[in-house]
Amino acid sequence: MNKKAGREKRKVGIRKRITGCQSRPRLCVFRSTRYTYAQLIDDTEGKIIGAATTKSIDSGAASIGGKEAAKKLGLEIAKLAKAQNIEAVVFDRNGYLYHGRVAAVCDGAREGGLKV
Repeated sequence: MNKKAGREKRKVGIRKRITGCQSRPRLCVFRSTRYTYAQLIDDTEGKIIGAATTKSIDSGAASIGGKEAAKKLGLEIAKLAKAQNIEAVVFDRNGYLYHGRVAAVCDGAREGGLKV
């Protein structure tokens, strides 16, 4: 089994257990080799409530794909959630290990005031 197939298998197992609703949406993280993406998803209606990416964030001196930019992404997603009156989210690591950029997004969301 290669890396991609292993991640897809883990992703399916995670998605069986977690689901997002209007009051507590799912915070889904995707990381490519260059950027990190985050979405707030309401699974009951099948709608994306808000989304942000490290492309759209002015990261300054921080690298676009680094942990600092991922933390800023978490803060940005928390700001979007607060604008929608959302206090808590369900974190979906999307099959990735909870480490590095994925953990930085979650930490940034916590710092922004979300209950993860």
